[in-house]
Amino acid sequence: MDRRRPSCSDSLPRSEAQIRLCPEKFDESSADDGPKLAPVDGGFQAWMFLAACVMIEALIWGFAFSFGVFQKYYHDHEAFQDSSMVAVIGTCATGISYLSCPLVIIAMILLPRWGRWFSSVGLIIMCLSLAAGSFSTNVTHLVLSQGVGFGIGGCIAYSPSILYMDEWFVNRRGLAFGITWAGSGVSGIIFPIGLENLLGRFGFETTLRVISVIVFLLAAPFIYFHRPRLPVKRIVDYQRLNFRFLTTRIFCFYQLGNIIEALGFFLPGIYLPSYARSIGATDFLSSLTVTLLNLASVFGSVTMGHLTDRYHAITCITISTVGSTLSVFFLWGFSTSLPTLLVFSVAYGLFAGCYSATWAGMTHEVRRVDPSADATIIFGVIAFGRGVGNVVSGPLSEAILGPVTESALAGYGTGYGLIILCTGLSCLLSGASVVAHLC
Repeated sequence: MDRRRPSCSDSLPRSEAQIRLCPEKFDESSADDGPKLAPVDGGFQAWMFLAACVMIEALIWGFAFSFGVFQKYYHDHEAFQDSSMVAVIGTCATGISYLSCPLVIIAMILLPRWGRWFSSVGLIIMCLSLAAGSFSTNVTHLVLSQGVGFGIGGCIAYSPSILYMDEWFVNRRGLAFGITWAGSGVSGIIFPIGLENLLGRFGFETTLRVISVIVFLLAAPFIYFHRPRLPVKRIVDYQRLNFRFLTTRIFCFYQLGNIIEALGFFLPGIYLPSYARSIGATDFLSSLTVTLLNLASVFGSVTMGHLTDRYHAITCITISTVGSTLSVFFLWGFSTSLPTLLVFSVAYGLFAGCYSATWAGMTHEVRRVDPSADATIIFGVIAFGRGVGNVVSGPLSEAILGPVTESALAGYGTGYGLIILCTGLSCLLSGASVVAHLC
């Protein structure tokens, strides 16, 4: 099936609506009577916009996904060790970032002249929240600062990546999103090591202050390029706030598979280190499991993003579903030694870590059924679905985690058996999206 956009008719008048529909038509080579815009799918400005997306993605999600390091520290800290809410900090940081995505994108559409500044405001909120968290004296303070505050700021900061990506990349949109998601994989390798050292040497107060400064210094130079390609609209385009696609069968199946996939996706990143220690791995080798998972997800995201530009979304989802399901059931489930577990980390990172890169393909297919739907609204709602799975997976995993024991049934016979089954079933049932092809 041809997934490329239909070409625009040259006989149509040049209007703002036409520019937004076919941005590839209006670049720096446009005639003098039309808007002179930067080219799409390449050029200095497009690549710098993508670099800004990668950096912001890396800083937000790399830090949020490294909360396991903080969780271990807080549980051992005298002021927080008796609290049962430590895990809520990390859940708020990631969950709120996902769940509030549609609201922030709608706000940007309703305030088009302010959209350019959302990433700046979000960055400031993130950094101030981390700095405020350094003065916390109880877990509630950390939940509000490192959790809620950082989550809200992170969502505001990265939402322009979703809203403006459609303007900068057309035929390479999937690849661009894949490269963006890969940013969190790279930082997922660096952040845990840095946080572990900082927490061990200086404590959480200094660590949060240092990270707030580092995040600002790294992101600030790229904020200028985190901007729209098309002229800013003077009036609100209410037609973009079209939610009829929510009732289409194709979207419902895609979203169902997306939520189910998220229910198990985050579990290996949380439990692999402790599982590795249960089979005799050292602290370094146990942390290596997550490092390899994040590293493999970088290559998986870029590759899958490239594939979504060329193949149907169902083909890409099937690759992710089959690869991740087999790796969980046959590698993690039967792993009794560290080498097998490390192979699983790589396989899971490659196939499960790339699932978000299929969102561009899902969005395209939903718009094929409902052309009036706005791509950024669809994307934001898909991110919301991932947030639902992320929030539910935390308490669900704690409820099904059993006592750590050795068993002849490998991983299935240990206290992690239900965790493994839950992860594998979520990978398998995420293939429910394939039904969308029949709609």
